[in-house]
Amino acid sequence: MESIIKNGNVFDPLNNIEGEKKDICIKDGKIVEKVNERKAQTIDAQNKIVMPGGIDIHSHIAGGKVNAGRLFRPEDSVRYIMPKTRITRSGTGFSVTSTFMTGYLYAKMGYTTVMSPAMPPLMGRHTHEELNDTPIIDKSTYPLFDGNWFVMNFLKNGEIEKCAAYVAWLLRSLKGYTIKIVNPCGTEAWHWGRNIANIDERVPYFDISPKEMIKGLSEVNEMLGLPHSIHLHPNNLGRPGNYTTTLDTFNILNGKQSKEDRQLLHIAHAQFHSYGGDSWKDFHSKSDEISKEINKKDNMTIDLGLVTLDETTTMTADGPMEYYLSSLTHLKWVNRDVELETAPGVTPFVYSPKISVHAIQWATGLELALLIKDPMKILLSTDHPNGGPFFRYPRLITWLMSKKSREEMMANLHKAVNKRTSLPIIDREYDFYEIAAITRAAEAKALGLSKEKGHLGVGATADIAIYDLDPDKIDPSRDYKTVEKKLSRVKYTIKDGTVVVRDGEIVKSIQGKTYWVNAKVDEDLEKEMMKDLEYNFKRYYTVNLANYPLPESYLSRSARIDIDATNVN
Repeated sequence: MESIIKNGNVFDPLNNIEGEKKDICIKDGKIVEKVNERKAQTIDAQNKIVMPGGIDIHSHIAGGKVNAGRLFRPEDSVRYIMPKTRITRSGTGFSVTSTFMTGYLYAKMGYTTVMSPAMPPLMGRHTHEELNDTPIIDKSTYPLFDGNWFVMNFLKNGEIEKCAAYVAWLLRSLKGYTIKIVNPCGTEAWHWGRNIANIDERVPYFDISPKEMIKGLSEVNEMLGLPHSIHLHPNNLGRPGNYTTTLDTFNILNGKQSKEDRQLLHIAHAQFHSYGGDSWKDFHSKSDEISKEINKKDNMTIDLGLVTLDETTTMTADGPMEYYLSSLTHLKWVNRDVELETAPGVTPFVYSPKISVHAIQWATGLELALLIKDPMKILLSTDHPNGGPFFRYPRLITWLMSKKSREEMMANLHKAVNKRTSLPIIDREYDFYEIAAITRAAEAKALGLSKEKGHLGVGATADIAIYDLDPDKIDPSRDYKTVEKKLSRVKYTIKDGTVVVRDGEIVKSIQGKTYWVNAKVDEDLEKEMMKDLEYNFKRYYTVNLANYPLPESYLSRSARIDIDATNVN
């Protein structure tokens, strides 16, 4: 029950530790001040890097559309097959990995926590079944609120307190973590064969705009005191010229600060929202404008949505976007309208280094990471699997740490990358401390989990990654291939104090926790809100209200976050 990691080079941004040689003591799954060294298991981390376990704030690993992607693309499943071992189950998939394989591959990279965004509320039961099936890592899921009839009606009628009561009820009932918004109002418009073009356009039949929805749900988030900000996928994803919509979206909450020490807004997969041009012919990066605005603001974070230039499977609750993408590629496409809630779509996509648009997309995400000054505002992601598979993270990290690596890559890309992006003239290179920030510390802080995750201080959960890299000897700028190899095959991954990966191989498979928010509001307010809920469920839904909520026992391991919002006003 006791362990000690000896002589490691520790990178822990939340505690301002940058490569200091330290011992880390573990007892009962937590980091402690000291242990009995004669009885404790010793792990020698001499000449190795020690970081907190990696955290992915935005990765589509479970739910209806993920499972649709698996069924929809048998050709993807056979591209990568993981055989069964004495300890692990078998798995398949390249861009859409099976549940077991997902947990194993993350753990092999030193990741211990993954948040799955965009859960249609009606698909909550299925989503949690898949999360229960995903080994080792802790996880969570974000219910969708963007096309929700109850949200739109409450906000339209100015019933912000009722909306807060509904959000609290939904998070509690479906064991969700935060408010996820995808293409606000656009997903409801898609039910009627339409989309939303800007933040002031009004959704059919509900007469509410994206601006009003974002503003209203942000206010709800503050009322409830949720641990994470609203998690927003803005309008016009992937369209030429969409950077103006993104800037307009930033300014909806301009100047406002959270009551707590956290952000008001998180922008998902920002790379896909940072484009200039009037058409695909003059498509170019506008990461400079986006970065400039983010550098001014202290009330928001982004995850990057980097492109890996692979064949992948795109999937999002942004139904109109997926239809538009399939009309460009002429590849197969599936859509699923979820009653009163959302409309996700799935279609394959092949990023080619020889196509100008794809080369520019690749550069745009890297530019964002290199131009935004504070790494605590930047969270590493590929919007798995939309920009590419999550197991490419070590390669993405080398592109950030090595200009030489970027230049070698650009030499094989369409020449537009040199003319329509600024990446060729950016000299910045990340160090290991900054990598620890964008893969661990920033995520933990943005999620409101920094007391227990994302750092190696006393009291933290003992989720730890040890990499066979000597920071005093290796030069990531030059030795980037070695860095990629070592980050892909962790020396040790420790989860809740237990060694689960050794020398890149799974040595123990355990069950991670599922985080969810148990927010409670005033009983009278909830009763008033429930009258609307019961009426509309009977009138519109194909399931009974009693069958909608999930008991806490439905989760294999529950990590409940209790929030008392009884004084909502």
